[in-house]
Amino acid sequence: MTGLDRRRLLRLAGTTGLGAGALAACTAGVKGDPIASGPVTLDLWTHDPGYATYFTGAATDPAITGGSDWQYSIEVTSISPADVVSRTINQAVAQRPLPNLAGLVIDQFPRVMRSGIAENLFVDLTDLTAGLGDRLLKTQPYTVDGRVYAIESDNSISVMWYRADRFAELGIPEDVATWEELLAIGAEIAADTGEAIGMVSNGDNGAIVNGFTQMLLQRGGNLYDADGDLAVLSEESVEVLALMAEGVRTGALLSIADPYGSAAAAALKDGRLIATVMPNWYKVYGLEANAPDQAGLWRARTIPRFAAGGHTASTLGGTAFAVLKDQAETDAALDFLERAYLTPEGQLARYGAGGYLPTLVDLYDAPEFQGITDPFLGDQRIFEVYAAAATDMPLFYQAADASLLRDSLGGPILRAVNGETDPEAALREGLRAYERQASE
Repeated sequence: MTGLDRRRLLRLAGTTGLGAGALAACTAGVKGDPIASGPVTLDLWTHDPGYATYFTGAATDPAITGGSDWQYSIEVTSISPADVVSRTINQAVAQRPLPNLAGLVIDQFPRVMRSGIAENLFVDLTDLTAGLGDRLLKTQPYTVDGRVYAIESDNSISVMWYRADRFAELGIPEDVATWEELLAIGAEIAADTGEAIGMVSNGDNGAIVNGFTQMLLQRGGNLYDADGDLAVLSEESVEVLALMAEGVRTGALLSIADPYGSAAAAALKDGRLIATVMPNWYKVYGLEANAPDQAGLWRARTIPRFAAGGHTASTLGGTAFAVLKDQAETDAALDFLERAYLTPEGQLARYGAGGYLPTLVDLYDAPEFQGITDPFLGDQRIFEVYAAAATDMPLFYQAADASLLRDSLGGPILRAVNGETDPEAALREGLRAYERQASE
């Protein structure tokens, strides 16, 4: 075999639930001699039609691919986020055709962080990203043993979305400085009108832990540190969980199962939810989708700080693209991804295609972005907010057992938010469950 040796594949099979029988058809890992130039078709797997649209258009956009040694065309396979990872590993084990570009949702990437999976499947992009230095944001979630294996599609900056009309009518300052001040005001508003200035999830473990993590990152904490060691039990975590519980107790924060589901849609439509902290993409998929009649009433701002410190921004979600190793099209795919994702022309086109925020931080001040106004936000110059947030983004680290940690923490965090247990006790309970399962 070339690229993925049989012993490594056996380990991959074991870590992904694939039987050794899947190796029966194991053949060469390379599909042919590398294509050095000329026409090339790249196979792309993604869950999101927005990425399919962008990459298909980018392939023939002279501003992006002009001067390349290759002439690109894209073949798209639509596939669920979990199946992108499962099928890629399965195909590699069986030595069957692989994609050239794979879209990896951020919470699926930990599945390739163990047993050398990322190293053996994907091109190491560290040399590509290193030259950009601190200009390039959000490489940490896709880093294994100090090496970068995928490039983020959207900075997923979390800001505070708020109803400017209701804030004015209720006398809520648009420049409230801290979470503590905002929740005190929110408690009074909730008692008087029943309206909430934020939400937390009481749904599945993923939604519960995501909401907690978004606030924890803003406070300056993390689930893991840069070395992949647990960091969740901290003063910041306890503080965040206590604040969430207080907000739910007073009604300032609306407890809701799914931030993207029918209950959240109803709360937006009937005006019970007049502010929330969510990423940039929530404006389209949450606000505009569920409350189109409120166009012009919403605005965005950076998030109020915690009194004890932290950031004015956070992040939640993301999808990164990896290049598969040892394919005839690998060099071409690497060139295409660099052009489409790591150039100003590519990042501007990407925003135009699907509203995906730049990951090159200096582009937020570029006239092409600063001049954008958003009619849903009352023609606000939204990149004035995004630019301020992008310079104060927290780092987010992952580890191979992230899904296990999520499932272990979900229940205890929910009980703490509901006031049924102490925040620190809840975190310790979750960690004990995690450590028991991780040691099995």
